[in-house]
Amino acid sequence: MLTDEEIERYARHIVLREVGGPGQLALRRARVLVIGAGGLGAPVLLYLAAAGVGTLGVVDDDAVSLSNLQRQVIHGTPDLGRPKVDSAAAVIGRLNPNVAIEPHAVRLTAANALDLIGRYDLVADGSDNFATRYLVSDACYFARKPLVTAAVGSFDGTLTTIRAHERGPDGRPNPTYRCLFPEPPPAGTVPACAEAGILGALTGILGSLMALEVIREIVGFGEGLVGRLLMLDARSLRFETLRYAWDPGNPLSGEKSAIRDLSVHAG
Repeated sequence: MLTDEEIERYARHIVLREVGGPGQLALRRARVLVIGAGGLGAPVLLYLAAAGVGTLGVVDDDAVSLSNLQRQVIHGTPDLGRPKVDSAAAVIGRLNPNVAIEPHAVRLTAANALDLIGRYDLVADGSDNFATRYLVSDACYFARKPLVTAAVGSFDGTLTTIRAHERGPDGRPNPTYRCLFPEPPPAGTVPACAEAGILGALTGILGSLMALEVIREIVGFGEGLVGRLLMLDARSLRFETLRYAWDPGNPLSGEKSAIRDLSVHAG
């Protein structure tokens, strides 16, 4: 049962037919792991904490720097030099003390990914590099966990949900991240954020959409983004949706799968 304080705190959720008391209880029971406490992770953490997700894990081995503050809104100027997981945990604690915070000040690797991901119900990946995105998506497949993943460029962003360990209504396997993007681009072909720049508010939009998708996955309403890639062009402020399906030739869950564990990410 929800307490009187929770009923008041989440009143605007509870009056929604699609959420109500049962949906709010589902949020309270949920354990979500957020990869990255940066531009995308910041709004994800803030909105999931405000929504009453019971346990939030956050993985990030970085410290707050001045150039982060243009977009990573969970951190502030007094946090410069502080581990991002500690800064994020402090803000979440002030926002909603009902939420349990589990900070993981480590880099996600092939050695620790399955252990970390296995402790949670759902993963939200806001990492800023291709290597981590592929590691997270492969690990979620092996751990049988749903994944909400987003990426941003200077003026564009994408968002999708992966449930590759399950089958769709047609009986076919759901697509993997590798069905959408079979291989990461060659090193050096996509400039990093520090080189290319990024529009700060764009990460806020995509991160908020990530939080919305996580909430929809937990509560169970609306049409999810499994098999759909949401694309945002910030220059024209245009949204488009691309449908994609399971590729029998993908190396993870295809008919002749070549990836059997996370050793492909070692080293």
